Amino acid sequence: MNEPSGFSHPSQKLTFLEKVTARLIRHVQQAVGSLGDLWRTPFTSIMTVLVLGISLTLPATLHLFVKNAKAISEQWDTASEISLFLKLSVNEKSARNLIHRIELYPEVSKVTYISAKQALKEFKALSGFGQALEYLDKNPLPATLLVTPTKRASQTQAAGELLLKLEKEREVQQGKLDLEWLTRLEAIAKLIEDIVVGIGALLCLSVVLIIGNTIRLAILNQKDAIAVMKLVGATDSFIQRPFLYAGAWYGILGGVVSWICVALLASYFSGALSELTELYHSNFVINGLSFSEAMTLILFAVVLGLSGSYISVRKHIRSIEPTAD
Repeated sequence: MNEPSGFSHPSQKLTFLEKVTARLIRHVQQAVGSLGDLWRTPFTSIMTVLVLGISLTLPATLHLFVKNAKAISEQWDTASEISLFLKLSVNEKSARNLIHRIELYPEVSKVTYISAKQALKEFKALSGFGQALEYLDKNPLPATLLVTPTKRASQTQAAGELLLKLEKEREVQQGKLDLEWLTRLEAIAKLIEDIVVGIGALLCLSVVLIIGNTIRLAILNQKDAIAVMKLVGATDSFIQRPFLYAGAWYGILGGVVSWICVALLASYFSGALSELTELYHSNFVINGLSFSEAMTLILFAVVLGLSGSYISVRKHIRSIEPTAD
């Protein structure tokens, strides 16, 4: 009868395929066995998995926030538009002539015309003062041009120069550039990304330490058994594998818990956000983690679990040596 591959045997002669098959079977056995060890200590295992999952939930949720903030900023392409309010004395023919001149600007991509009547109609619909505006003798709102710069002219400095150039047109009363607040939004998003990286690094370190300590306690609880295994010829790598697999299982289960927590938070925030978006006549919906992002999260948790267990087993299993009574 052949001994397990983790034990040395001078007369053992196996083909390469047999060696690979035996090693694969041994890995599967130890992986399943390590899962059984976790099942036999449910309280400790559940607490460790929950700590790991909750620790990863915070940076994953912040990543979700940054992801949706970018999606919002991409939807607001009109934020780089320049609004030109024409003088009240400008008639529609003059406004059309102005549009043709502005369309010839190399910095301009598109010009949209909003007549005074259309502006008043939209204002009545959105302001809630529709009945009060009926008593006005004349339309107080001017015609408006929405000028969309080219991609190159959308930069802050170039857009400002274009605004000054457009304001010199004789039909223009006032111009407004809606780019500055978007720049602030992008700066805030960049700051949040840096915060996510910082908090994520600290939480990942804490996860490695927690799993390392859990594996250390498991090794100490099996100290006598490990000494006996070494006494009968088991190698350190053979003894280490179940503990490494335990770290991987902690990572898988913790990653799944984190995925579920993020999904629940996204669902909760979507309900709260829907009330806000209705006020702004928007149908924006929070995008949760995609399948690839969820798999990346679980894989990252596995890497953390393996790192914590590897650090622990390399230090503690080597220090355990069998002693003769």
